[in-house]
Amino acid sequence: MFTKILIANRGEIACRVAATARRMGIRTVAVFSEADASAAHVAACDEAVAIGPAPAKDSYLRGDRIIEAARATGAQAVHPGYGFLSENEGFAQACADAGLVFIGPPAAAIRAMGLKAPAKALMAAAGVPLVPGYHGDDQDPARLQREADAIGYPVLIKASAGGGGKGMRAVASAAEFPDALAACRREAKNSFGDEAVLVERYVTRPRHIEIQVFADTHGNAVSLFERDCSVQRRHQKVLEEAPAPGLSDTQRRAMGEAAVAAARAVGYVGAGTVEFIAEPAADGEVRFWFMEMNTRLQVEHPVTEAITGLDLVEWQLRVAAGEPLPLKQEDLRIHGHAIEARLCAENPDKQFLPSTGTLRVFRTPETVRFARGDVRLDAGVREGDAITPFYDPMIAKLIVWAPDRATACARLAQALAQTFIVGPHHNAAFLRRVVRSRSFAEADLDTALIERERAVLFDAPPLEVRWAAAAFVSHTLAAQAAAVDADPWSRRDGWRVAGDSAMRWSLDVAGQTVAASLVTSRDGTRRLQVDGGAWAFAATANGDVHEVQLDGHRQRVTALARGGVVYLFADEAQAAVTLRDPLAREAHPAAFTGRLTAPMPGRVSAFLVKAGDAVKAGQALAVMEAMKMEHTIVSPKAGTVEALLFTAGDQVGEGAELLRLG
Repeated sequence: MFTKILIANRGEIACRVAATARRMGIRTVAVFSEADASAAHVAACDEAVAIGPAPAKDSYLRGDRIIEAARATGAQAVHPGYGFLSENEGFAQACADAGLVFIGPPAAAIRAMGLKAPAKALMAAAGVPLVPGYHGDDQDPARLQREADAIGYPVLIKASAGGGGKGMRAVASAAEFPDALAACRREAKNSFGDEAVLVERYVTRPRHIEIQVFADTHGNAVSLFERDCSVQRRHQKVLEEAPAPGLSDTQRRAMGEAAVAAARAVGYVGAGTVEFIAEPAADGEVRFWFMEMNTRLQVEHPVTEAITGLDLVEWQLRVAAGEPLPLKQEDLRIHGHAIEARLCAENPDKQFLPSTGTLRVFRTPETVRFARGDVRLDAGVREGDAITPFYDPMIAKLIVWAPDRATACARLAQALAQTFIVGPHHNAAFLRRVVRSRSFAEADLDTALIERERAVLFDAPPLEVRWAAAAFVSHTLAAQAAAVDADPWSRRDGWRVAGDSAMRWSLDVAGQTVAASLVTSRDGTRRLQVDGGAWAFAATANGDVHEVQLDGHRQRVTALARGGVVYLFADEAQAAVTLRDPLAREAHPAAFTGRLTAPMPGRVSAFLVKAGDAVKAGQALAVMEAMKMEHTIVSPKAGTVEALLFTAGDQVGEGAELLRLG
């Protein structure tokens, strides 16, 4: 077994690998960019080496610097995590050439599965079922259009070299195909350095089911069962669960055998995931077709660990050290049900636009690692850390296990309700609504679930002003009570020897100015008045949790104060409340002035117009790339483009003026 390994990654996966290695008595070396000098994964490892500036291309994608760091620190092996260089055959080969063990498959296996089109030809030869489509080398747009027309719409265009939803578009008609193809090629080129695509029949109600496989150097290969990853936005996973609901033992065995056949076909070693697209048939069975193989550990591997009781990182280390697989196929069993939610810095109500900023609050439920426990959190950040524009926007993964799916759903909803994040926009409340939606609760799963449940998932109302004011008042009273002794003359809650008393506040609740007052009568009863409304008020506090009553109706709210702002988290909504300075000047948002600005830091991928062009309201003007995803800037009004202020390829900051309309 190794005595020291280098972890060529960052975030929660680097922390996870470090934890398993420590338990096995293996020392670890972290690598970090300038942006990650004080990151959690650096603290989690025994040693750390700086490898370059913040952009990934200058640090985490510099295989030469990573190998140099491994040699300098005496590491014997390199764990690539996922993302970055984990599926880079050149890096895997460079590790081998440097005398380092690459904790992953051989370079030849990565190469075989790295390009979708050749991989599908290989799978066809191995007897693995494929979706009808065109996977050829001729990439002439006219040829691709003819192939799409022959397949029949809708079709799916996919980047041949990539994954993660990048370079992928569903196309409903022949008229839409040219623009969709151009967008896919541009995104594929930017993300993978290869604009080649393939075209396939688009399955109208697809489920995304993947099989975790493991193989060793002794000829053994097993399936560790399946995960359902159908809940997606923008072709990227949101929730993952194991086992897949509604899959029979016969179907599970067939998919597992196909996945193992795929792994054997490329001489696979280590952890991998064979992904299938599945569709219910009229006879109740599930038809499935090979989609791709991810030659690495997946983000969602914890749900497989939860139902099998295994540590897949430990398996990776043992296989890489030359040991046989710890178990055979007949020894493996499924226990209970597990679900993972990806907590991301993004705004679901704005097409999941990535967000950046400091985590002023990051509080999660009490967790236990699965000794058939309840909740697990895999995080690579801590309260006070910053989510930067340089890397993936994932904050953490919240994983639950329960004896059955219904209990797991309830447990995840509860855990998400106990997750409090302030700073960048995030998706915690959105995830809870997904878990509680009819489609997810009833396991009516396909990749269109989020769109189908749009009415209950997006644009949720904030916490009502009266409840926000009531929770703020309860928080204020609790803080005052904790700050003074029993001497009534020292109290600051409006107490009077005789007569009613009143406390008054001018509050900012989500940008709205609110006048609030709490009137206490001589008999101790209280009445809260908020902007003309009045309610009987009562409240109790237990730490940060406040039980607030208005006219007998009860609401539980968690109040967390940071930097002069009280952040309130209720069951279905939240709000931020600030005590206003009555002498402060009012700020009024300026009307649109013709300046189109970047909504987040990122790179300008393309301008779709030029100076002098007349444009319509809603017309696409520019495309930006941030956090591995493309975002289109549209015109807010009709007008004429006066100037383009950057060029394609430029890196811009949030708020930078991109172009000007007249």
